[in-house]
Amino acid sequence: MSPEKESNGLENYAFAINGRFCELEKNGEVSELSEEDDKNKVAYRVTDVPPWYLCIILGIQHLLTAFGGIIAIPLILSQGLCLQHDSLTQGHLISTIFFVSGVCTLLQVTFGIRLPIVQGGTFALLAPSMAMLSMPEWTCPAWTQNASLVNTTSPEYIEVWQSRMRELQGSIMVGSLFQVLVGFSGLIGFFMRFIGPLTIAPTISLIGLSLYDSAGMSAGNHWGISTMTTALIILFSQYLRHIPVPFPTYSKTKKLHTSRIYIFQLLPVLLGITLSWLICYIFTISNVLPPEPEQYGYLARTDLKGDVIGQAPWFRFPYPGQWGLPTVSLAGVVGILAGVISSMIESVGDYHACARLSGAPPPPKHAINRGIGIEGLGCLLAGAWGTGNGTTSYSENVGALGITKVGSRMVIVAGGVLMIIMGLFCKIGAIFTTIPTPVVGGMFLVMFGVISAAGVSNLQYADMNSSRNMFIFGFSMFSGLVIPNWIFKNPDAIATGVVELDQLLQVLLTTSMFIGGFFGFFLDNTIPGTLQERGIKAWNKIPLDDSSNTLESSEVYNLPFGISSCLSSYSWVRYVPFLPPNTPSSQDKTEVDSLETMQQPVKPELIIRSVAL
Repeated sequence: MSPEKESNGLENYAFAINGRFCELEKNGEVSELSEEDDKNKVAYRVTDVPPWYLCIILGIQHLLTAFGGIIAIPLILSQGLCLQHDSLTQGHLISTIFFVSGVCTLLQVTFGIRLPIVQGGTFALLAPSMAMLSMPEWTCPAWTQNASLVNTTSPEYIEVWQSRMRELQGSIMVGSLFQVLVGFSGLIGFFMRFIGPLTIAPTISLIGLSLYDSAGMSAGNHWGISTMTTALIILFSQYLRHIPVPFPTYSKTKKLHTSRIYIFQLLPVLLGITLSWLICYIFTISNVLPPEPEQYGYLARTDLKGDVIGQAPWFRFPYPGQWGLPTVSLAGVVGILAGVISSMIESVGDYHACARLSGAPPPPKHAINRGIGIEGLGCLLAGAWGTGNGTTSYSENVGALGITKVGSRMVIVAGGVLMIIMGLFCKIGAIFTTIPTPVVGGMFLVMFGVISAAGVSNLQYADMNSSRNMFIFGFSMFSGLVIPNWIFKNPDAIATGVVELDQLLQVLLTTSMFIGGFFGFFLDNTIPGTLQERGIKAWNKIPLDDSSNTLESSEVYNLPFGISSCLSSYSWVRYVPFLPPNTPSSQDKTEVDSLETMQQPVKPELIIRSVAL
C-alpha cells in the first residue's frame, strides 16, 4: 500500500511539535478510517455540536492523547525541586497541572483562538526552569537525595522544595506577561517577520537534546525495562499504526457488530507505558526484580510507592498560591522569556494546522492575537496555581482531528472538563506517580528524540544546499551544546561582582535553547541572504488576514455570547488588535444557514469506529 494511502491523516501529525511543518496535501491522500472518498471531509465542523456521548468519548481520546506530555513535565521537575522521594507531592503536582490544563483549554476554546485545540504543559519552559534550578543556590541538599533521610512532613523539607517552586512560579508569572502583551497588542505579526526556520530549528531541537541527562538517569535505573518500554512505543507508533483492531460496536442499524479501530495509532505512548507497567508489576510480585535498595533494578519495582495511593485524599481543590507567595528573580524571568517566545511561534503553526484539519478557514489576525494572548494568560494561571510550568497548544491533539474527522470545539470542551475532574481527584494523580522510573525513562527516550527531530524538520523550508544556512544551523546547534556544558562544569567561572548579573548569565548560558536560538536569530538576520534562501518566504506563505471578512470566518472566530455583535457598532473596535473588525449581516447569515440545513450530517456510529474505546 502506498504511503499516501497509509497516512490516515495522522502521518504528519502523530508526533508533531511545531505545527508549521504539518501541512496536508489537498489531493492525493485517502483515509482508511472514513467511508468517504473525499479525505478533507469532516463529519462535524467547528461550530457543530455532536451528540453528548460522542463528545465524551472523543474528549476522553483527546485527554489520553495529551497524557504523556502532561505527566512527563512534573516528573522531570521533581528532580530539580528535590521531590524524587516525595511521591505524594508529585501526585499533587500532576493533579494541579491537569486541573490548570483543563481550565486553560476551556478559556482557549471559548475566548481565545476558538478552534478545537488542547492546552497543556510545555517543554519549552522546562529547559530554562531546570537551568534555573541547577544554580548553586538552588542545588538540592545532599540529604534530600537519600530516601531514608527524607521526612516528607518535616517543615525543613517542605521549605526546601516549596522555596524552589515559589521562585519558579514568580518567574513564570512575570515572563507570561510578555506573552499576554505580545498577543493582545498584535506584536506577534511583527516578530514573525524576523523569526524563521533557522531560528526555530535549533531552538526546538535543543529542547529535546538538553534533556538527555534526565532521560539517561531515569532509563539507567534498569536499562532492560526502559528498553522494553521504548521498543513497545516504537512498535505501536511506527510498525503497527496502520493495523486495525476489531472491537465490538453497537448501532441501531447494524445492532451488535465489530468495527476496526486504529488503536495503536491513537494511543501508542499510553499502551506502551501500561504494558511495561504491568510487566514490572508481575516481576515485582514474583521477586524477579531485587527487593534490596542497593541492588541494580530495585527502582523498577512497583511497590516502592504503594502507600501513596492510600495517603492521597480523594478530593483536593488546587488553588492559587497553594505553595506560598511566589518570588521573582531577574535571572529566572529572562530564562523563561526564551521559552515563551519559542512557545508562541509553535502555537501560530498549530493554529493553522488545526484550522485545516477541522474544516475551518485560516485564522485571521485578530483570532491569532487573541489566541496568543489567552495562552499567555494560561501561563499566568499555571504560575499562580503552582504547576511549575506554563501552557501551550498541543500538536498531538491536532493530529487526532485527522483521525476522528470531528472538528467540533464542543469535543475539546468535554476534554477540558474531564481534565478538570481528573485534577480534582488526587487518587488519579497518585496512581501516575507509581509508574516505575525506568518506564518513565523509556518514554523520555522516545519523546525527547521526537522533539529534537521536530525542530530539525523546520529546515525543510530553508535551502539547506546553501553554505550560509548550513553554517548558521550547525554553529547554533553546536554552541547550544558546548557552552552550557562548559558552564555546568565550571560554575564559578562567571564572577562579575554583581550577584544579580551573575545569576542572569548563569541561567541564560546554561539554557541550551536560548544559546542556539540566539545565535540562529542573530546570524540569520545579519548574514546576507534572500527570503527564499532563508525559508522566510515559504514559512509565511499562509496569509494571516485572508479570511477576516468572510461570514464563515466570523462564525468560527468571533467572540461568543454575542459579544462581537455588541461591539461591532463601535468604530474604535477596528483599532483593537484582538477584536474582529466587523460582523457579516444577518441576511447573509440566514442564507448560509439555509445552505447548511441541506447538508446531511454523518452518522455518529461512523465516527465511533475511529475512536479508541
